[in-house]
Amino acid sequence: MESEHDGTRRDQDDVTNRRLWRLVGLIVVFASATFAWAVYRATSHFSTDDLIVALVLSALIAIAQRLRVDIRVGSTRITLSPVSAAVLICVAFADPSIVVLTAFLGATAAWLLRRRQPTVKLLFNIGKEMLTAAGAAGAAAFVGLQPLLDAPNHEFHIRSTVLGLLASALAYGLLDEAISQPLFSLATRTPIRRLLLMHLDARLLGRAGALVLATATIGLYSVNPWLATVVIPSVYAIYLTSANRVRHREENEAWQRLAQATDELNAVDLNKVLATAVRRAAGIFSANEVEVEVRTPDGPARVVRGNSEMVSYDGPPAGAPAPRSSFVVPIALESYQGDADLGELRLRFDGEVKLRERERYTLRTFAAALCTAVRNAETFAETERLAESHARAAAQDPLTQLANRRRLLQYGTEVLSNVPARGVAALLLIDLNHFKEVNDTLGHAAGDRVLIDVAKRLAGAVQEDDLVARLGGDEFAVLFVGLSAPAVAEARAHTVLGALAVPIDLDNMRISVEASGGVATAPSTGGMGELLRRADVAMYQAKRDGQRVVAYSHARDTADVGSLTLGGDLARAVAEQQFTVNFQPIVDLGTGEAIAAEALTRWHHPDRGDLTPDRFLDAVERSGQLGAFADAVLDQALAAAYEWGQAGFPIPVAVNVSPRSLLDPGFPEAIQRRLTARRIPPEFLVIELTESVTLSQLEVVDEVLGTLRAMGVRLALDDFGTGYSSLATLARVPVDELKIDRGFVSELDLSAPSAVVRSTIELGRSLNLVVVAEGVETEDQRMQLWELGCPAGQGHLFARAMPAHRLLAALHRGCGGRPGTLAPPLHEQGTVVRMPLNRRSRLGQTHTGG
Repeated sequence: MESEHDGTRRDQDDVTNRRLWRLVGLIVVFASATFAWAVYRATSHFSTDDLIVALVLSALIAIAQRLRVDIRVGSTRITLSPVSAAVLICVAFADPSIVVLTAFLGATAAWLLRRRQPTVKLLFNIGKEMLTAAGAAGAAAFVGLQPLLDAPNHEFHIRSTVLGLLASALAYGLLDEAISQPLFSLATRTPIRRLLLMHLDARLLGRAGALVLATATIGLYSVNPWLATVVIPSVYAIYLTSANRVRHREENEAWQRLAQATDELNAVDLNKVLATAVRRAAGIFSANEVEVEVRTPDGPARVVRGNSEMVSYDGPPAGAPAPRSSFVVPIALESYQGDADLGELRLRFDGEVKLRERERYTLRTFAAALCTAVRNAETFAETERLAESHARAAAQDPLTQLANRRRLLQYGTEVLSNVPARGVAALLLIDLNHFKEVNDTLGHAAGDRVLIDVAKRLAGAVQEDDLVARLGGDEFAVLFVGLSAPAVAEARAHTVLGALAVPIDLDNMRISVEASGGVATAPSTGGMGELLRRADVAMYQAKRDGQRVVAYSHARDTADVGSLTLGGDLARAVAEQQFTVNFQPIVDLGTGEAIAAEALTRWHHPDRGDLTPDRFLDAVERSGQLGAFADAVLDQALAAAYEWGQAGFPIPVAVNVSPRSLLDPGFPEAIQRRLTARRIPPEFLVIELTESVTLSQLEVVDEVLGTLRAMGVRLALDDFGTGYSSLATLARVPVDELKIDRGFVSELDLSAPSAVVRSTIELGRSLNLVVVAEGVETEDQRMQLWELGCPAGQGHLFARAMPAHRLLAALHRGCGGRPGTLAPPLHEQGTVVRMPLNRRSRLGQTHTGG
């Protein structure tokens, strides 16, 4: 069934064909009249000499016709030839009637000697040559040029000859353009202005050369008739000059268009890539239509068709209308190595076309560039899909589908940054009482069902802008937004916990759920971290006192006082070297070999015992001791790396740095001094960054990170996947490693591996990054991570954090008599490993263990 578009296009083709025949018919009529006049005039005084002259000049025109330069526009070839020089010579020597007849004979002979031509083309070319020759002869006669063979004693008058030839050349050129260009414009559907400007300089050069050649020929003939025999070589020289100039111009323009097209194809949107390919290919190869068919393994086939101006179809191949142009030049969309066939590019023409060698090479180059662009666009689309998957997984609790801790922190930060407009904000932390008894008595499956039911009840008890989150285990949080006053928070907390009063029906049993909650309103300083801490303090007060809800009271909070006293102890701690560094090894999951170690800092406080960084790092950053603290940690870490290397275990050391250190332009120089002093190569130091902290400061830290990377220091992105901006950070920070947060590793399930873990490993492999899994606790986790393609891990399965000398002793001791290893290999060396089906399909080959 013909579509409306096809019918309209067919009507346009019919109109164009009628106009072409009308124009050709008009030319034939005028040419026939001119031919009749020439025959009538010639017969009145025709002689044997005239016959010889006519034959000689006809041969000259026929030879000039054969020396042509073809320019293809679509399936139509526009011909440039030095025939104008031959016509001007005829005008100078012979009577106008003889000129017309010789043009007829020469053009007819030249076109008949060529392979079979369409009738319309033959009639047009013969008629055009007769009319342009008649116009040239008429202009010469009008200005008083007397043909040389008709002049008394064949006298040569320079002034009249030059003036006559100039008028003749002008008339010939104007008539040739006026007759040819409208017809070519109709035949090729090309704007006439574009045709007039196409190779204009080459055409003008050819016409000027023809005028000079004709004048020189007359001059040579007047000296000695035999000198006129140089006409044919001269005509050929003009042809070569014009041809070379046109070909050179065509090649330059073709490469420029190809370069521009390649730049435009460098896009990440597949729709834009395909539309650009269609329009650009139509222009580069002068095709009437271009069609791109893309076939991908994960999606349906797709066809995009159009011309240099627009895309006329975009959809499945089965629904594509019949193409307008029948002759097709196809080429496969494959890479330069020919190993990725993604579809086919088709150039369509209204008539038969044979591409030259340069055009064929350009087409192959264009197809390869398009193949690369399609693959890049598909990779970008997959990366975006993966980013959305990461964002969902990182922001959602997999069991209850509630928000998780990271999402709570993100949303809370947004709310607190706009408190005046959104009213008072408050946070309720909820902990289920005696939930462990449910798990121990009824099993974890029953416990999960209880948690899911609790989550639904909490979500149904809040307002639209509030957020309910599961923080882990049996701990939940509710962020209240838009409260009219702080006192309302406690009342809302009682309402939410009241939703848990009705017992839960579980396998014909009614289970009563009790919970304790602590509520706190947003503080003026400290942000979500401080709000969480205050709600946590209130919740533990509620559990300790056996109350349902307790509101935060500053008078009962001793944490702030402790933080202040820590700040006062920092100067002495740095001076007395109370900060010590332990090291947890990072292990090759397949071989068990230690490949790096992470530095973990502890503060051996004389009164409070060992403190972890989350207890004192904020105080360090506020105290002005950050530089001294960072130097102390780096010194110990690099000293350990040097000691291990001297003992025959050259393994890198990874150090976590504070975001504030990255704001110091002198930080890279301080690291360089310590590396030089210890004679440690820069690649043996890994700086670990936390994306959730540094993202807001990326504009500031870019220069510091770039300097570190240029030095050769490796960068690692810690806790990857836990923040909604993981991929955004990865795009900005030139990291070498990704570290999977221990929370995702702990949730690994043999039947359904975490989507975040799987996608992070695949992303790391595609970007050629080392992926390290944190918190590996069991052999099942180790095996599953290895099967997913994760190369390295750290955790208590291999070793806890320990001082540098103890780690060195463990490396010497090794595992199973293999120094440098901390775990037995998953497979003995030389064993052929049968990979699980899911990994085998990703890797595309069978690996050998070792």
